[in-house]
Amino acid sequence: MDEEFSSDPSQLLEAASDFAYQPGALSDTSAQEFLTRFPLPAIISALQANTDYPGLENALVDCLERIFRTKYGASLIPHYMPFVLVGLGANSQKVRRLACVAISCLLENTDKRIAVQLVVQHGVYPLLLSCLIDGDEQVATASTDAIKNMVGYPEGMGIVFPASVNEATHLGNLAAKCSSLGRVRVLALIVRLFSISSSVASEVSRSNLLSLLEAEVKNTNDTLVTLNVLELLYEITRLGVSIYVPMFFCSKVMLQAGNLIFQEKSQIRLLSYIISGAAESILRSRAMMIAGRLLSKENAFAFIDESSVRTVLSAIDRRFEFMGQEADECECALEALGQIGSCNVAQGATILLATTPPTARHVVDAAFDRQQHGKQLAALHSLGNIAGETRIENTMVLSSSAEENLRSLTYDKASRTSKLTPSGLLLSVLQQDSEIRIAGYRLISGLVARPWCLTEIISRQEIIDIVTNTYTETTKIGMEARHRCCEAIYRVFSSSTKLLSDPSFADMASKLQEAIRRGPYGARKHTEAQPVVATADRF
Repeated sequence: MDEEFSSDPSQLLEAASDFAYQPGALSDTSAQEFLTRFPLPAIISALQANTDYPGLENALVDCLERIFRTKYGASLIPHYMPFVLVGLGANSQKVRRLACVAISCLLENTDKRIAVQLVVQHGVYPLLLSCLIDGDEQVATASTDAIKNMVGYPEGMGIVFPASVNEATHLGNLAAKCSSLGRVRVLALIVRLFSISSSVASEVSRSNLLSLLEAEVKNTNDTLVTLNVLELLYEITRLGVSIYVPMFFCSKVMLQAGNLIFQEKSQIRLLSYIISGAAESILRSRAMMIAGRLLSKENAFAFIDESSVRTVLSAIDRRFEFMGQEADECECALEALGQIGSCNVAQGATILLATTPPTARHVVDAAFDRQQHGKQLAALHSLGNIAGETRIENTMVLSSSAEENLRSLTYDKASRTSKLTPSGLLLSVLQQDSEIRIAGYRLISGLVARPWCLTEIISRQEIIDIVTNTYTETTKIGMEARHRCCEAIYRVFSSSTKLLSDPSFADMASKLQEAIRRGPYGARKHTEAQPVVATADRF
């Protein structure tokens, strides 16, 4: 190490620590002043020569990262590219991460043309891929960010998406040669690239990289890998569904790329394949949950044809016959059906009730089965979603055939129990523990939009007594759910002139109005402090 570039390690450690952890944003002036005291060659030399000095490496890495993130610091990176290249291949994970960050800062804060030329000239991309595959989690994240920045330039696009599929750096070839962890990271990179812009999404599709996800999902030999890839599948499919997320997702090309996932790659049907055929319960459960999340999106049905939805529902429906003691899988299936039924446009709920036989029958059966607490809780919340508790008021009620099926399922279930009527079923739910009651409030809030359910509720005084009792719930979520339930009942009740004019319901209406007036937290009529006058105690 040249003497002119040497510094006392203890002095450098103290100065670097103070600089790295000073609060607030760092200015170019601050970075320049620090480098005047400790030139960059001295810091780099100390980083290379004093790796065993306690705390020095961490302090210097953090210090350099803050310097590079300034425009002044980034302007110095082109002069030290050899050190950056060494850092990308270093044994220290912190140094490798710093080198990846330096590449990102170079691309973000310096002249674009020069930055890309340097990256190409020094062969940075293969080293970044090595960091992605072999580095720890933080190194892989920093490498992904640097590659994303590269793709922002035409030259970088050509490097990341080579014309020849035989290139060693082609992501498809790279994934084929990686360990399971490496493959997941490569696939995660593809998803991140897909989200950048419409042009990059089209390039990902053109390069046939989305097929890697499909192939990995079908390969169920490694459960952990498949679980990770299922989440990536959800993420990349969501980009095609979510029109109203950041503006670049709205472009025609992006939507076409997103459509490829549903139409050409049949990813929804791929989830059905996992639900129907996967040997592991956890894989089936995760596929159900992802299908539910996707189909709960407001715009999902603009991209996914009804036959694909019915395929998923059929796969879930068949699983109920074999779940037996698989309580977790059953709860996931019920929750997935509830998510599908929660879609604001009500198409999900309609399809759940319109299939033959209705897939929603499993939800109704489980909602009033007290044998398994978790299963009943999931079913109650799901039935509340299907009934419209999460939808806006004018989309609560479904098509006539769907509504008739909902009514029939509820009455049939009641007739097969000792409760005999839907009001008896609802009352039994409200008489259970707090978690079940909260789900019951949600269910009533949705179901009460139907005249038959309103009649059942207002004819059962015990139900009104529970929902208007401001002492029943002790948690915030419980109080709010109970109050919303009161509002929903009274809103539907007051819309009927015939019921309002019926004197037999006057007391009930008064109770509901009083409970609504007090608000969700008004447990007592007089909650303000009251003065007390008493004779003073004397010793």
